[in-house]
Amino acid sequence: MTPTRIPFPQMRHPLVAILRGLKPEETEGVVGGLIEAGFTAIEIPLNSPDPFRSIEIAAKMAPDSVLIGAGTVLDVGQVESLHAAGGRLMVSPNVEPDVIAAARERGMVTLPGVFTPTEALQAARAGATGLKFFPASVLGPSGINAIRAVLPKDLVIAAVGGVSDENFGDYVRAGITAFGLGSSLYKPGMDAAEVKARARKTIAAYDDACAKEGKTHG
Repeated sequence: MTPTRIPFPQMRHPLVAILRGLKPEETEGVVGGLIEAGFTAIEIPLNSPDPFRSIEIAAKMAPDSVLIGAGTVLDVGQVESLHAAGGRLMVSPNVEPDVIAAARERGMVTLPGVFTPTEALQAARAGATGLKFFPASVLGPSGINAIRAVLPKDLVIAAVGGVSDENFGDYVRAGITAFGLGSSLYKPGMDAAEVKARARKTIAAYDDACAKEGKTHG
């Protein structure tokens, strides 16, 4: 029996900002800029410097409508630390049912990484909120769509890896409207103003892609 899924909140733009390498002292400025630009889901990967401190800072400053969480979550202990820091989004590079279950039990939105139908169905059975198809650039929109055909309809399908404001249209055309955005949005050392400018450009490109294809989102 598939566990009850924690749903994604309604989001105007189903885009996750991936801030790999973010430092705690940069968090307030960068995260604040992203929120002002319109991002409502922000992931700080655990291979960043002092990630739980950054997550705690971000979670305290973000409004309830903004999901703050961690990426590269590999074990249950990290889920517990994420929960203690105030995180509500758990992103992992793989499918580990115990990790998904631990995050779900703490009320977190879960987005495990998958590449094959076997992984995707395993994550779905574990009660994942959605699936992070990674690297999306290898599968492409048609590959993701082929796998999506056998998945539960209530799963959020997100493309991550090689996706940016330059190729949203290819994925939106195939019906994929949720994305995780990393280096096209943020790289270590970028100042908050540059990240905010990139975020605004990204959201404008996303809206344009959806409008051209007549797709609704959020």
